[in-house]
Amino acid sequence: MCKECGCGQTNGNTRLQFNAKGYTEESAKTVEKALLGLPGVLFVHIHAHDGETTIDYSPAKTKLMDILKIFSDHSVEAAL
Repeated sequence: MCKECGCGQTNGNTRLQFNAKGYTEESAKTVEKALLGLPGVLFVHIHAHDGETTIDYSPAKTKLMDILKIFSDHSVEAAL
């Protein structure tokens, strides 16, 4: 579990942890907001400086392709 933000508890959801390329401070905030707007996305934590990204979501409500589209729409390359 991350000591700073408390991330690490999935509560039965799917957790994605990966690095992404192309974040700026602004785009990281925009991507986070867009992801949290998807149904079933419960948690997003992005480290813009190194691209580390964590997403907790319910696959029953949101498909992986919907999440990947958010990255594509904001010119961020998600390395899954």
